[in-house]
Formats: sequence, C-alpha cells, structure tokens
Amino acid sequence: MAIAAVKKWDIQQLDINNAFLHGFLDEEVYMNPPPGYKKAQPGQVCKLNRSIYGLKQASRCWNKELTKFLVNWGFVQFKQDYSMFVLKQNGSFLIVVAYVDDLLLTGNDNSLINDLKVALHTAFTIKDLGSLKYVLGIEVSRSGSGIFLNQRKYILDLLRDQNMENCNAAPFPMSKGLRLNMDDGDLLGDPEVYRRLIGKFLYLNMSRPDISYVVQQLSQFLGAPRKPHFDATLHVLRYLKGSLNFGLFYPTNSDFVLTGYSDADGGTCSDSGRSLTGNCVFLGNSLISWKTKKHKVVSKSSTEAEYRSMSHTADELIWLERLLVELDITIPTPLTLYCDNVSAIHIAKNPCFHEKTKHMRGKSQKIDVHYIREQVQSGFIQLKHVRSALQLADIMTKPLGSDQHRFLSSKIGLVNNTPVQEWPGVSQLAHS
Repeated sequence: MAIAAVKKWDIQQLDINNAFLHGFLDEEVYMNPPPGYKKAQPGQVCKLNRSIYGLKQASRCWNKELTKFLVNWGFVQFKQDYSMFVLKQNGSFLIVVAYVDDLLLTGNDNSLINDLKVALHTAFTIKDLGSLKYVLGIEVSRSGSGIFLNQRKYILDLLRDQNMENCNAAPFPMSKGLRLNMDDGDLLGDPEVYRRLIGKFLYLNMSRPDISYVVQQLSQFLGAPRKPHFDATLHVLRYLKGSLNFGLFYPTNSDFVLTGYSDADGGTCSDSGRSLTGNCVFLGNSLISWKTKKHKVVSKSSTEAEYRSMSHTADELIWLERLLVELDITIPTPLTLYCDNVSAIHIAKNPCFHEKTKHMRGKSQKIDVHYIREQVQSGFIQLKHVRSALQLADIMTKPLGSDQHRFLSSKIGLVNNTPVQEWPGVSQLAHS
C-alpha cells in the first residue's frame, strides 16, 4: 500500500471462483458418497483426484496450483514472503499478493495486469472486483494525497455483537496504571465470549496500531479469563466507539527511507516479571510494521530490556530491507533505529562493556541478543537517541493518558476519516 501510494499505481482486486476445487491431490484420499449420489453400491467410497472443500490439505493444494500458474507466467515467488510474486518484463513491473483466493494486483503496466486477469480467468475463472475498495475486512479509500485504510464496518459489527452501539466513548484503550494478572477476580462463566473478542481485536490490529499494547495484554489470559480482563475488553470497545473513523494513512509525498523505533517497558508483567518489546517501522512517512511482544527471558534492568528490544527491532528492519530490495526499492543505508535509552545505545556501540552484558543469552544458550551490536559494527544500522516524549514506540509498550495517546497516534500515521479532500498533509506526520 505504501509503495503503491508513492508510485501512484492502481491496485486491482480479484477473487478466484471455487478456488479449492482447482487443486490436485498428491496422495490417495477417499470420501463417503455425498448425499444425493445414487450410483454408489453399498460399501463403496469415492476416490478424490482433486481437492474439495473440507479437506485439510485443500488450501495447500490450491496454493501450489496458483504458484505453478504464476511461475509459468513469468513471476518469481518472493523468498522473504511466499505470498508475494513479482514480474519484471521489458520495463514492466507487476506485483501479485495472494491471500487464499483473494488476489491484489498492482504495478506500472495496466495493460499487462489486464492480460494477467484474462489468463487467470481462462485457467480458473475469476470475479474481477476492479480497483481495490474493500479487502479482508479493511476499507481502502484513495485520493490524490494518498491511501487510507480503516476497519469501520468491522468495528461496528463488534459493537453490535456486544450491544454497545450506544455506549459512552473512552479517550484511551486502557486505563493508565492498570495492571492485570492471572489471579485477581472471578473466572468468567463463558470464556468463549472473551476469546472471540480477543481474536477479533487481533484482526483489527492490522489497521489500528494504537491498540497493539492492550491486545497483547489481554491475549495473555485466554486460558482462564476473569472479570477484570473482560471489563478491560469492554473498555477497548468503548475506545473503538470513540475512534470509529480512525485508520492508517499512506501518503503519496513520501520517500523510501526505512526507519525504526524501539522501546521496552521493563519487568511490567505481574505474573512472570518479563519485559515488553514495542517497535514500529516506517517507510518514509508510512507505518508499515509494528509489534508488541513479551520477552522470552527476564531482564535484570531496564537497560537490558531496551537492548533486547533493539535486537528484536533489528530483525524486522533487516527482513523489511530485503523484502523491499526484491521489490526493486533501493533503501539507503545505514538504517536508523531510534531508542530512548542512552545506556542501551552505548552497550550496542561498545563491545567492551563485558561486565554488564556477559550474562545476556537468548534461547538455547545462543547469544542472539547481541545481534544488534553486529549490525551497528557493520554499518548497516545506526542508533540514535530520541526523547521519551517523542518515542513513537511508547504507544506499543504501556497505557498512556489521553493527551499523549492522541499525540503518538497522530505521529504514527493514524488519522480521522474526514472527507478525502480534507485529509491532513503528511508533512504534519510526526516522526519526520
């Protein structure tokens, strides 16, 4: 989306009709004769030559057929993301992104895109949905200033399911200072309601990075949710009611500079004492990656927690740089990674701090936590300090007051879906 906005490429959408029926089986599979089939003798079964809806391997069989078709057409499947395919031909550049039977097509040659649609329809039969407007629960709006993504309808359905269409709005997704744990409060009588809500929040997080922290927190209690957990979930719904029209904005007047922000909230988990990593990565002014994740080990200090967080963010930066290179996007290096902990930056730059870091080990005794140090020494990543008030990843690691939450939300590219011509200019987006 960010690349298409800058290059002003049209994004086409299509759907494959009866996709799972196009796959061929590699093993022997038998099924009972379906209801209404009269020719089968008693005790006879049907041998399947093709996949059919209901088979566990049906989606994999379809994916193999689609990949085979696109590769034969000249596409190359990405090694960094196997759902993406790229075609470079006589100056033409096409990208196909596949999600089961939903395909997005974009590139600099619309006639070649039309030829691909004809070929797909001949091979599988398709439903051509034209320019992208709505995909996988995400609404896509486009103007001369950029592309706007939000999930307004999805949120309305959530509120309607919980009979909260008329609830009072909340100014932030989680109360500041609230600490949830596994033992306080009564167990819910029907935990499935809580689990369904959290699953929907996880999906909503695709266009709403402002709820990343609270979704991570609430996801920890799926095994045995309690009343305080459910109350916090209802508070998220009230926040979504008040920010119904918010979504991510990808501007056209952006560049292709990859920038990361890394933050950690030291030892805040009441049950394990582990810290949280929060990171967000921008391509120019467009937020393209974000995450809130609990560390696998306990950190002995806030500096160690920040150091581990930088290492995790470096992983994401390196993967995205390789992905963009495959998309023929030249990314200038070194990549800039912002952190608000001066001590962690010094440790990453100075390998002589052995006394403070000799105990740091990752999974299976592998010293993967020092990965960030290698990237800094090689010149691939440069570390810069940022004031805590301007640390954009702060919204991923802790509950904030309403003013700071609104401030950081605007800085990471969340805007209100006002009429298209009134969208704010990207020059106002914060991190630049």
